[in-house]
Amino acid sequence: MTIPTRSAAQRRQALARAVEARRARAAMKARVRAGEVSVREVIAIAHQDQLSGDDEHVASMRVQDLLEALPSVGKVRARRLMEDLDIAPSRRLRGLGPRQEAALLDSFERR
Repeated sequence: MTIPTRSAAQRRQALARAVEARRARAAMKARVRAGEVSVREVIAIAHQDQLSGDDEHVASMRVQDLLEALPSVGKVRARRLMEDLDIAPSRRLRGLGPRQEAALLDSFERR
């Protein structure tokens, strides 16, 4: 498969979309870190049927990034939790199955 050639304008557009996505995910992680939004709320946003621009970017956030944004959860604890719940490190919020989602939410409600 060959890589399509893109014009300079197309590359700039793609770069702008990527920057917008990173900013939206960083803003959501900051809200989670500050305690403004819970894990349940972020997962609910990711599983909505009709997503707006920022919500679409949140839905594509990795589960591990969300967990690491939580207070007192670092890389090691997030990785162990994901291993315990059989969630792949590359799994995105939108890609969580119903059982994985329920197990993840249950692990935080028990705390």
